[in-house]
Amino acid sequence: MTRPDRYEPDINRAYQELASHYGCAVIPARPRKPRDKAKAEQGVLLAQRWILAALRKRTFFSLAQANEAIAERLDWLNKRPFRKLAGSRQSLFETLDRPALRALPDRPYEYGIWRRAKVSIDYHVELDRHYYSVPHQLVGEVCDARLSATTVELFVRGRRVASHPRSDERFKASTTPAHMPASHRAHLQWTPGRLVSWGSVAGPATGALVAAILRARPHPEQGYRSCLGILRLGRRYGQERLEAACARALAIESASYRSVDSILRHGLGRTPLPETARTRPSREHPNVRGPSYYE
Repeated sequence: MTRPDRYEPDINRAYQELASHYGCAVIPARPRKPRDKAKAEQGVLLAQRWILAALRKRTFFSLAQANEAIAERLDWLNKRPFRKLAGSRQSLFETLDRPALRALPDRPYEYGIWRRAKVSIDYHVELDRHYYSVPHQLVGEVCDARLSATTVELFVRGRRVASHPRSDERFKASTTPAHMPASHRAHLQWTPGRLVSWGSVAGPATGALVAAILRARPHPEQGYRSCLGILRLGRRYGQERLEAACARALAIESASYRSVDSILRHGLGRTPLPETARTRPSREHPNVRGPSYYE
């Protein structure tokens, strides 16, 4: 139980789910009332007294031998006549229990752990250091999460809102595009690799400049707009001039949209690069002490 109570105890959710799957009812015993579960304890006593105690002096050389001996004692115990009642445990089972038995479910119960998690502002919930998405409208809601060996299911007020394959990757995200706002879905189709490939159509210098811009940002997404602006310049000035301007921007170590735009507007891409821009100046100097000086 998750919370004991004399009148309305809260049953562990995974245990209740197991009972519901197999069509059983769970009736918790009262706290500090051992007589409430006397029948279950009596079964343990019978197994210890008539099976384990009877076999305690025998030696078994395999698990199969032990199971065979236990099965023989169990069959004997079930068919042993009652002392004060007519019949045996086997006969009562045949007349009372067997007619009430039902077929097992089509699939076995899959054990799951239940947890609660709050939806963050990025419409993801954190479970075992992995992030799973839910519809973005549920930001701020508290979810009930069921984690099985293969699947993570997320529920809000009893309704399942998301399902993901369970992942063991730490600090990674499992995101369903349908859960994202429309603006984020439009943004998702752009990737750094796609921008670099598109830039390489104009030439290797353009592709290299796009890659340099993306590397210079803490997050590549922050450079998407600059890269798209550079690629649009090719429509206005032509791919050949754009390639020359990007080569000049790389040579002068000024990888930015403003630099390429300025080079194209002033026609600097048509002029040869100065000799100082083609060769990187040496950083060696007798007055430069270097990092080893500070070790």
